[in-house]
Amino acid sequence: MPLPLEVPPIEDEVTLARYPFLPQSAPWIQKLTHKEGIDIDMLIDSDFMEDSRRRGRLRLIESIANEGGVDAMAMRDIHTPEGRLLEAISFTYARMVACACEQDIILSKWAQAEAERAERLLTADTATIEKVAMTYLSEVRKKDEALIGDGAVKGGVVWEIGMTDFIELVPGITGPRWRLANQELKRGWITLNEEVNYSSQAKLARLLRQRIKDKILNDARMKTENFNDELILRLSEATTMVVGLLQHKSDENLELTGAQVDDWPPCMKKAIAELDQGVNVNHFGRLFLASMASTIGLPPENCVEFFHNAPDFNSETTAYQVSHVYDREYTPAGCAKLKLNARCAVQPGEDRLCDQPWMDHPLKYLRAKQRSRIRYDEGEEKKNESADDNSESRDGS
Repeated sequence: MPLPLEVPPIEDEVTLARYPFLPQSAPWIQKLTHKEGIDIDMLIDSDFMEDSRRRGRLRLIESIANEGGVDAMAMRDIHTPEGRLLEAISFTYARMVACACEQDIILSKWAQAEAERAERLLTADTATIEKVAMTYLSEVRKKDEALIGDGAVKGGVVWEIGMTDFIELVPGITGPRWRLANQELKRGWITLNEEVNYSSQAKLARLLRQRIKDKILNDARMKTENFNDELILRLSEATTMVVGLLQHKSDENLELTGAQVDDWPPCMKKAIAELDQGVNVNHFGRLFLASMASTIGLPPENCVEFFHNAPDFNSETTAYQVSHVYDREYTPAGCAKLKLNARCAVQPGEDRLCDQPWMDHPLKYLRAKQRSRIRYDEGEEKKNESADDNSESRDGS
């Protein structure tokens, strides 16, 4: 379902600065930059804009290095004109740098982090969430009071959204509470009921996060098409920093014990690569990856890192689920089940080892690679020892 054709007006500048990705914020930011005389040259080079550039770089660094998105509390006091200017322009600069990196994974990470930041803010922002929801959802409404557990009335609001919006948004969210079969559905409306530790507003904010991320990412991709080589070159210092940080983080995530990365089977590498790119890997693929990581001796925290870019990543939830797999010592699925669940990574002829008739399990692949590597290393060691003995023999004569 497309976004609403008409969005509710938002005049409050604090709200526009707090949520600079809103379509209502774009004309306000444009008006603000015109008033302050800020153009692209000034934003990139002027000393006056250094605070905004620094905050923009921080937004990008946090999107790569931190769990949970951009720090919502790191913003300046947006109740002051200076604070609103810094927050709005830093978002614009961060988007420019992310686009100039020319890597979709960076755009995806940044959009995810900004959306997670928005979710945290909206969970507590009772004054604004309705207008934000009406901006991104085609059907949303609220009741006057909330019920929990035994039916006792709890102060607050219960939200309802249209079934079509719900169905479009929940594929990126895991957990039984988001399954359609577990929802209270009436006349096309789904009620986001209160839970003891999960409010109706928090649920609405979680659903909005999905739509906000998609909108931020799509807008950034469109703007990337208008970047020329000159602008990319002028932003090269910032983009080099961001790309380097991403590479460093990726290298850290691939550290392991028990087996070398080159030993890993293609199906495992496929799951890791897809998650790293923000692909919503299915439940079977996630369980397979976690069970492989457990079996080959990767620390649980390394396994959690594999899921960091998943669309629905939550550090606490993922750590709990990974811990469950490690504690239960799940056995990784074999090749037949991987193929059945669309998780096999190769076609016949693409990997000689996978083509062997006895190859029916990823662990066999890993052990075969390990044995081959060990034999090669031992052969090289013997060659070196033989070369050293010959050298000593010649020296002695």
